[in-house]
Amino acid sequence: EVRLVESGGGLVQAGGSLRLSCVVSGFSLNDYAMSWFRQAPGKEREPLSCVSAIDGARYYADSVNGRFTISADNVANTLYLQMNSLKAEDTAVYYCGTEAYCLYGQYEHWGQGAQVTVYS
Repeated sequence: EVRLVESGGGLVQAGGSLRLSCVVSGFSLNDYAMSWFRQAPGKEREPLSCVSAIDGARYYADSVNGRFTISADNVANTLYLQMNSLKAEDTAVYYCGTEAYCLYGQYEHWGQGAQVTVYS
């Protein structure tokens, strides 16, 4: 069974950092492009980052480029999102998910999400 479990969310002061983890089972990380996206209340899903299964290339949305870093540990079957210089507008539920390819636009699997709240 394909499962993705996010962890590492919480309450953090503006300017601070968090690292999210996504432990996957039922598949290997290099079977899919691995992505992070978020959703705030009343807003649409916002793609944030993706690492390609083809060549390892990494992609970032303009809103997080330079602040967030995606990485993967294939041995541990774990995807990470390091988030630095957090802002109030980063407050959302964060999800890891799979895509056929980076920037494909359709998620095939995703987890339960992790709440991130940034306060001033």
